[in-house]
Amino acid sequence: MQRHFENILQELKSALIKMASMAEDAVEKAMESVLTENKELATQIAHGDEAINSMEIQIDSLIVELLALQQPVASDLRLILAASKINNDLERIGDHAVNLAESGMVINTQGAPVTQKEDIRRMSHLARRMLSDAVDAFVHLDANIGEAVVLMDDSVDNLNRKVTHELMEVMKQEPESIEQAIEFIRVSRNLERVADLATNIAEEVVFIARAKVIKHHAMDAPPK
Repeated sequence: MQRHFENILQELKSALIKMASMAEDAVEKAMESVLTENKELATQIAHGDEAINSMEIQIDSLIVELLALQQPVASDLRLILAASKINNDLERIGDHAVNLAESGMVINTQGAPVTQKEDIRRMSHLARRMLSDAVDAFVHLDANIGEAVVLMDDSVDNLNRKVTHELMEVMKQEPESIEQAIEFIRVSRNLERVADLATNIAEEVVFIARAKVIKHHAMDAPPK
Protein backbone atom coordinates (compact mmCIF):
# COMPACT_ATOMS: atom_id res chain seq x y z
CA MET A 1 0.00 0.00 0.00
CA GLN A 2 2.81 2.44 0.90
CA ARG A 3 4.58 1.78 -2.41
CA HIS A 4 1.34 2.44 -4.30
CA PHE A 5 0.84 5.68 -2.33
CA GLU A 6 4.36 6.87 -3.17
CA ASN A 7 3.83 6.05 -6.86
CA ILE A 8 0.60 8.06 -6.99
CA LEU A 9 2.24 10.93 -5.11
CA GLN A 10 5.04 11.03 -7.68
CA GLU A 11 2.44 10.90 -10.46
CA LEU A 12 0.73 13.90 -8.86
CA LYS A 13 3.96 15.90 -8.78
CA SER A 14 4.72 15.04 -12.41
CA ALA A 15 1.20 15.98 -13.53
CA LEU A 16 1.42 19.34 -11.77
CA ILE A 17 4.78 20.08 -13.39
CA LYS A 18 3.35 19.18 -16.81
CA MET A 19 0.30 21.37 -16.24
CA ALA A 20 2.51 24.24 -15.10
CA SER A 21 4.57 23.94 -18.28
CA MET A 22 1.37 24.08 -20.35
CA ALA A 23 0.19 27.19 -18.47
CA GLU A 24 3.58 28.90 -18.91
CA ASP A 25 3.54 28.14 -22.64
CA ALA A 26 -0.01 29.45 -23.01
CA VAL A 27 0.80 32.77 -21.32
CA GLU A 28 4.01 33.19 -23.33
CA LYS A 29 2.27 32.55 -26.66
CA ALA A 30 -0.73 34.69 -25.73
CA MET A 31 1.54 37.64 -24.96
CA GLU A 32 3.50 37.04 -28.15
CA SER A 33 0.20 37.36 -30.00
CA VAL A 34 -0.50 40.67 -28.24
CA LEU A 35 2.93 42.19 -28.75
CA THR A 36 3.62 40.97 -32.30
CA GLU A 37 0.04 41.18 -33.59
CA ASN A 38 0.06 37.48 -34.47
CA LYS A 39 -3.61 36.73 -35.07
CA GLU A 40 -3.11 33.03 -35.81
CA LEU A 41 -1.29 32.49 -32.52
CA ALA A 42 -4.01 34.38 -30.65
CA THR A 43 -6.68 32.16 -32.18
CA GLN A 44 -4.70 29.03 -31.30
CA ILE A 45 -4.43 29.99 -27.60
CA ALA A 46 -8.00 31.27 -27.37
CA HIS A 47 -9.28 27.85 -28.42
CA GLY A 48 -6.61 25.72 -26.72
CA ASP A 49 -7.64 25.77 -23.07
CA GLU A 50 -9.19 22.28 -23.11
CA ALA A 51 -5.87 20.51 -22.46
CA ILE A 52 -5.24 22.48 -19.26
CA ASN A 53 -8.80 21.87 -18.09
CA SER A 54 -8.33 18.16 -18.73
CA MET A 55 -5.15 18.14 -16.65
CA GLU A 56 -7.01 19.85 -13.79
CA ILE A 57 -9.55 17.01 -13.72
CA GLN A 58 -6.80 14.37 -13.85
CA ILE A 59 -4.96 15.99 -10.94
CA ASP A 60 -8.15 16.28 -8.89
CA SER A 61 -8.64 12.52 -9.34
CA LEU A 62 -5.10 11.79 -8.16
CA ILE A 63 -5.62 13.94 -5.06
CA VAL A 64 -8.84 12.12 -4.19
CA GLU A 65 -7.10 8.77 -4.68
CA LEU A 66 -4.22 9.77 -2.40
CA LEU A 67 -6.53 10.91 0.37
CA ALA A 68 -8.54 7.70 0.07
CA LEU A 69 -5.52 5.37 0.22
CA GLN A 70 -4.32 6.09 3.73
CA GLN A 71 -3.79 8.84 6.26
CA PRO A 72 -0.73 10.74 4.95
CA VAL A 73 2.06 11.91 7.22
CA ALA A 74 2.21 15.67 7.83
CA SER A 75 4.68 16.49 5.05
CA ASP A 76 2.77 14.46 2.46
CA LEU A 77 -0.52 15.94 3.60
CA ARG A 78 0.87 19.47 3.15
CA LEU A 79 1.95 18.55 -0.36
CA ILE A 80 -1.45 17.09 -1.24
CA LEU A 81 -3.37 20.07 0.16
CA ALA A 82 -1.04 22.54 -1.56
CA ALA A 83 -1.28 20.56 -4.82
CA SER A 84 -5.05 21.01 -4.80
CA LYS A 85 -4.65 24.78 -4.56
CA ILE A 86 -1.83 24.92 -7.11
CA ASN A 87 -3.96 22.86 -9.51
CA ASN A 88 -6.72 25.46 -9.28
CA ASP A 89 -4.26 28.33 -9.67
CA LEU A 90 -2.76 26.79 -12.83
CA GLU A 91 -6.21 26.28 -14.35
CA ARG A 92 -7.01 29.93 -13.69
CA ILE A 93 -3.72 30.97 -15.28
CA GLY A 94 -4.83 29.04 -18.36
CA ASP A 95 -8.07 31.04 -18.34
CA HIS A 96 -6.11 34.30 -18.15
CA ALA A 97 -3.96 33.17 -21.09
CA VAL A 98 -7.18 32.77 -23.08
CA ASN A 99 -8.27 36.25 -22.01
CA LEU A 100 -4.91 37.64 -23.14
CA ALA A 101 -5.20 35.89 -26.50
CA GLU A 102 -8.73 37.21 -26.98
CA SER A 103 -7.46 40.74 -26.36
CA GLY A 104 -4.68 40.03 -28.84
CA MET A 105 -7.27 39.10 -31.47
CA VAL A 106 -9.00 42.46 -30.98
CA ILE A 107 -5.78 44.50 -30.83
CA ASN A 108 -4.55 42.88 -34.04
CA THR A 109 -7.46 44.47 -35.95
CA GLN A 110 -6.89 48.00 -34.68
CA GLY A 111 -3.72 49.25 -36.31
CA ALA A 112 -0.97 51.19 -34.53
CA PRO A 113 -0.28 50.21 -30.89
CA VAL A 114 -0.73 52.64 -28.02
CA THR A 115 2.38 54.10 -26.40
CA GLN A 116 2.05 51.93 -23.27
CA LYS A 117 3.08 48.81 -25.17
CA GLU A 118 6.58 48.86 -23.64
CA ASP A 119 5.15 48.85 -20.10
CA ILE A 120 2.95 45.91 -21.12
CA ARG A 121 6.07 44.15 -22.36
CA ARG A 122 7.77 44.73 -18.99
CA MET A 123 4.71 43.45 -17.14
CA SER A 124 4.66 40.36 -19.32
CA HIS A 125 8.33 39.66 -18.63
CA LEU A 126 7.87 40.04 -14.87
CA ALA A 127 4.67 38.01 -14.63
CA ARG A 128 6.10 35.18 -16.74
CA ARG A 129 9.32 35.20 -14.72
CA MET A 130 7.29 34.97 -11.51
CA LEU A 131 5.35 32.01 -12.90
CA SER A 132 8.51 30.28 -14.10
CA ASP A 133 10.25 30.82 -10.75
CA ALA A 134 7.20 29.66 -8.79
CA VAL A 135 7.13 26.44 -10.82
CA ASP A 136 10.89 26.03 -10.29
CA ALA A 137 10.34 26.52 -6.55
CA PHE A 138 7.73 23.74 -6.61
CA VAL A 139 9.94 21.36 -8.60
CA HIS A 140 12.76 21.75 -6.07
CA LEU A 141 10.55 22.53 -3.05
CA ASP A 142 12.74 25.59 -2.56
CA ALA A 143 11.13 28.02 -0.10
CA ASN A 144 13.78 30.67 -0.77
CA ILE A 145 12.77 30.90 -4.43
CA GLY A 146 9.12 30.95 -3.36
CA GLU A 147 9.67 33.89 -1.03
CA ALA A 148 11.58 35.77 -3.75
CA VAL A 149 8.58 35.36 -6.08
CA VAL A 150 6.25 36.81 -3.45
CA LEU A 151 8.45 39.89 -3.16
CA MET A 152 8.24 40.49 -6.94
CA ASP A 153 4.47 40.91 -6.94
CA ASP A 154 4.51 44.59 -5.95
CA SER A 155 6.43 45.48 -9.12
CA VAL A 156 3.69 44.01 -11.32
CA ASP A 157 0.99 45.70 -9.25
CA ASN A 158 2.73 49.07 -9.65
CA LEU A 159 3.05 48.62 -13.41
CA ASN A 160 -0.62 47.68 -13.65
CA ARG A 161 -1.62 50.88 -11.86
CA LYS A 162 0.71 52.95 -14.07
CA VAL A 163 -0.57 51.41 -17.31
CA THR A 164 -4.21 51.74 -16.29
CA HIS A 165 -3.80 55.41 -15.29
CA GLU A 166 -1.96 56.29 -18.50
CA LEU A 167 -4.49 54.51 -20.69
CA MET A 168 -7.36 56.29 -18.97
CA GLU A 169 -5.66 59.55 -19.95
CA VAL A 170 -5.26 58.29 -23.53
CA MET A 171 -8.99 57.61 -23.72
CA LYS A 172 -9.76 61.15 -22.58
CA GLN A 173 -7.43 62.76 -25.10
CA GLU A 174 -7.83 60.36 -28.04
CA PRO A 175 -11.42 59.08 -28.25
CA GLU A 176 -10.56 57.14 -31.40
CA SER A 177 -8.19 54.97 -29.30
CA ILE A 178 -10.78 53.99 -26.68
CA GLU A 179 -11.36 50.42 -27.90
CA GLN A 180 -7.66 49.63 -28.18
CA ALA A 181 -6.91 51.27 -24.81
CA ILE A 182 -9.61 49.18 -23.13
CA GLU A 183 -8.05 46.00 -24.52
CA PHE A 184 -4.60 47.00 -23.27
CA ILE A 185 -6.09 47.68 -19.82
CA ARG A 186 -7.59 44.19 -20.00
CA VAL A 187 -4.17 42.77 -20.93
CA SER A 188 -2.58 44.61 -18.01
CA ARG A 189 -5.15 43.32 -15.54
CA ASN A 190 -4.85 39.75 -16.77
CA LEU A 191 -1.06 39.90 -16.41
CA GLU A 192 -1.53 41.25 -12.89
CA ARG A 193 -3.77 38.27 -12.11
CA VAL A 194 -1.19 35.83 -13.54
CA ALA A 195 1.37 37.39 -11.20
CA ASP A 196 -1.06 37.05 -8.27
CA LEU A 197 -1.61 33.37 -9.06
CA ALA A 198 2.13 32.79 -9.40
CA THR A 199 2.44 34.37 -5.95
CA ASN A 200 -0.18 31.96 -4.63
CA ILE A 201 1.82 29.01 -5.99
CA ALA A 202 5.02 30.36 -4.42
CA GLU A 203 3.24 30.73 -1.07
CA GLU A 204 2.09 27.12 -1.27
CA VAL A 205 5.69 26.00 -1.88
CA VAL A 206 6.76 27.76 1.32
CA PHE A 207 3.88 26.02 3.10
CA ILE A 208 4.99 22.60 1.80
CA ALA A 209 8.69 23.11 2.54
CA ARG A 210 8.51 24.90 5.87
CA ALA A 211 4.99 24.28 7.20
CA LYS A 212 4.79 28.07 7.28
CA VAL A 213 1.92 30.27 6.09
CA ILE A 214 3.03 33.51 4.42
CA LYS A 215 -0.27 34.57 2.83
CA HIS A 216 -1.57 38.09 3.48
CA HIS A 217 1.94 39.36 4.33
CA ALA A 218 2.37 36.84 7.16
CA MET A 219 6.00 36.62 6.01
CA ASP A 220 6.48 40.22 7.19
CA ALA A 221 4.72 39.78 10.54
CA PRO A 222 6.96 40.28 13.59
CA PRO A 223 7.62 37.18 15.71
CA LYS A 224 5.50 36.76 18.81
